[in-house]
Amino acid sequence: MDLTYTPQEEDFRARLREWLAKVLPTLPPKPSPDDWPARRAYDLGWQRALYDAGYAGVHWDSSPTTRLIFWEETERAGAPYVGACFVGLLHAGPTIAAEGTPAQRERWLPPILRGEEVWCQGFSEPEAGSDLAALRTRARRDGDDYVVSGTKLWTSHAGVADWCELLVRTDPAAPRHRGITWLAMPMDAPGVTVRPLRTLAGSAEFAEMFLDEVRVPVANRVGAENDGWRVTMVTLSFERGTAFAGEVVACRRVLGELAREARADGRWDDPALRRRLGRLNAEFRALWRLVQCNAGESETAAGQVPGVAGSVFKLRYSHARQELYDTAAAVLGPDCLDLDRPWVLDRLSSLSYTIAAGTSQIQRTIVGERILGLPKGR
Repeated sequence: MDLTYTPQEEDFRARLREWLAKVLPTLPPKPSPDDWPARRAYDLGWQRALYDAGYAGVHWDSSPTTRLIFWEETERAGAPYVGACFVGLLHAGPTIAAEGTPAQRERWLPPILRGEEVWCQGFSEPEAGSDLAALRTRARRDGDDYVVSGTKLWTSHAGVADWCELLVRTDPAAPRHRGITWLAMPMDAPGVTVRPLRTLAGSAEFAEMFLDEVRVPVANRVGAENDGWRVTMVTLSFERGTAFAGEVVACRRVLGELAREARADGRWDDPALRRRLGRLNAEFRALWRLVQCNAGESETAAGQVPGVAGSVFKLRYSHARQELYDTAAAVLGPDCLDLDRPWVLDRLSSLSYTIAAGTSQIQRTIVGERILGLPKGR
């Protein structure tokens, strides 16, 4: 596979780099990490700036390779991350673009791209663990509505979201993977209660969500009734395939900062530390090539939906990120307990990566069964 960029793609890179250099110095200061309403406004404002400059559509209307250039250049320039727009831009939006009706695409995609609406993800449940298909949130049909009751956990950005990509069980008698439906639920619907959850790092980006007889129009169903598991696999393919591309670039930047810090404080003289940094450099260079490879393969596939190779990437990236920030702790020494030092909160956050977006155990199962052709476990 040719992983070099075409002249047209390099021209896009140059124009984007020039625009970033001009606009980034004009941005207002970033809000406090704990002020989610302010963070929502800041993230939507950045998305609107991208839209006005003609770059918002890169997420869906451009080739995967162009999207990688976008992530590469925005991260290297220190541009704001998608933040509260994460689910809409990288999960729900691409899913609706691939699976939604023309009316659904017209209703939901433009507000996401214009920085007008925030989405959250209502997949995980308290008693389902890493087995997403074990969800119990029920939805019964009542005329033109589904009436939904249940509980969701780790609902990303629920406290500031306008919409929720919601998985519900519409046929309890069907085999568990066949009775699930994907709905777009308005977060201001009567019966929706959100309770913030504070993480180890002190952030409240997640929440519990309680649904009590919430009415969701049937018109908000993406895909057919009871076909939600297949639609969910599309969502998760985007989540595991390309949504972390910008983070790989960020990790490579952090790796360079760690090397400079180690040289400044004398820890560079430790050969074991230098070996760790060298191995991580090779690791993240390989991961970036894997991202490029996965993007190239999805570029030739119908609908440009990432394939199961995204699980290979997610599995290795999760562990590499943890190793990176463990190495950061070694560079910081005793200061690794100081929450005001760089990389300390990132280290706490990295602990979740082998659980979030599909546990490493689940990713190994997917790789074993769908790529290596190993028999299913009993």
